Amino acid sequence: VLSMYARGMGTRAISDYIREMYAMEISATEISRITDAVLPAVNEWRNRPLDAVYPFVFLDCMHYKIRHNGSVESRAIYNILGVDIDGRKDLIGLYLSETEGAKFWLSVLTDLKQRGVEDILIACIDGLKGFPEAIEAVFPNTRVQLCIVHQIRSSMKYVPDKEKKTVMEDLKPVYKAVNAEQGYERLLEFEEKWGKKYPLTARSWLQNWDNLSTFFEYDGDVRRVIYTTNPIEGMHRQVRKITKTKGAFTSEQALLKLLYLVIREITKKWTMPIHNWGLTISQLYIKFG
Repeated sequence: VLSMYARGMGTRAISDYIREMYAMEISATEISRITDAVLPAVNEWRNRPLDAVYPFVFLDCMHYKIRHNGSVESRAIYNILGVDIDGRKDLIGLYLSETEGAKFWLSVLTDLKQRGVEDILIACIDGLKGFPEAIEAVFPNTRVQLCIVHQIRSSMKYVPDKEKKTVMEDLKPVYKAVNAEQGYERLLEFEEKWGKKYPLTARSWLQNWDNLSTFFEYDGDVRRVIYTTNPIEGMHRQVRKITKTKGAFTSEQALLKLLYLVIREITKKWTMPIHNWGLTISQLYIKFG
C-alpha cells in the first residue's frame, strides 16, 4: 500500500488494484489509515538534528492545492537542499505555509539553526524580495548567490518577444565573463545600450549585482554548482512527476505524507558526492577556512 501510495496512486485506485490482484476488500478509508502510519516518521524526519556546517544550501518553493473548510486553498512547500562536507546531497528541511515570503523563510532558517546548523557557506536562492536579508539575519557570514537563470527570466519580463533573443545575447557576456570586474563592465555596456529602452531590465541586474556575482569568486567546478538553483529544481521535477496527477489534496497531512514518501524514494539514489567534490572542497577551504 505504501509503495503504491508513494507512486502517486490514490486511495480508491489502490483499493481497486488490491481487489483485482488479491481478491481482498480494503476500503479507501482503511488505506488512508494505513498511510497515516508514516506520519510519526514524517515528523521525526522533519525535526531530526542536522550537521553543523553545509558548504552549499539551495532554497526553493513548490505550490500545491488542498481542501480546507469546504474550499480549495494554496499551500507553499519550502524545501531546503543541503550539500554536506562530504559532498552528498540531503533534503534538510521541508516546511509548509499558506504563502511564500521572506518573513516565513526567516522562520525556516531559524529552525535550521535550532536543529544544529551553525554555518552555511553559500546559499543559492531565487530572486524573492527580502530573501538575502532573511539569510543574513540568521547566518550573517553566509554568501548569497542569486540564481542566474531566475534573474534572466525575471529581467526578460520587461522585454517584448520580438527583441528577447537579441537582449539575451547581449546579457550573455555579463554572466559568462572571466571575473566579476569584467562581468560588471559588460553589465555597464548592456545598460548603456538597453537602459533607456528597457530600464527595469538593466536596473534589476545592477541592483542585485552583489548577490548575482558571488560565483565569479570560484573556478568552473564551483561555479557550475552554485550559479543556478538547478539541483533543487531537478528534485522538484521528480516530485512533480508523481504529484501532477493530484488535483487538490484532502488535507495538509495528506500532502506531507505523499511528499515524504516520494522524497524518501528520490534520496535513496543520493549516494555519491557531487562531481569533482575534492577540488570543490579545497577551494572552499582556502576561501572560508
